[in-house]
Amino acid sequence: MSKILIASDHAGFDLKETLKNYLEKKGIGVKDLGTYTKDRCDYPLYAYELARNISNHKYQKGILICKSGIGTAIVANRLPGVRAALCHNLKITKLSREHNDSNVLVMGSAFVKPDLAKRMVMAWLETKFLGGRHLKRVRLIDQIDKLIMKGAK
Repeated sequence: MSKILIASDHAGFDLKETLKNYLEKKGIGVKDLGTYTKDRCDYPLYAYELARNISNHKYQKGILICKSGIGTAIVANRLPGVRAALCHNLKITKLSREHNDSNVLVMGSAFVKPDLAKRMVMAWLETKFLGGRHLKRVRLIDQIDKLIMKGAK
């Protein structure tokens, strides 16, 4: 597996650090895009940087964390080819991979505790996209991305 990206704002910093260390101990390479402190910062900058790297195919998967997860998911999903899934339990995490082929896992640090987050990340990394009827829908998302890029209204 190639390196996985990870980024957070100040509210997600502790969980990001926990997950980064956990993944590295499991032998999974991690590229940390910040933030690197608990100092207040603006989540859109970190979410955009991670999503940009997914959108331009430099990396295949990433993890975003902020307090609720909502803001980072909104930012990430603005970029073509990014399918960022805000997840809060194991079932939805697995479904995000099986049905939606999510390439960015988003978590809210106020709602997902470290032990659950570790299980969610491993489930997300190990769960395969089912394809089949779900492939048609993912392709429709890609078509919508192309329309947006062309400036369709």
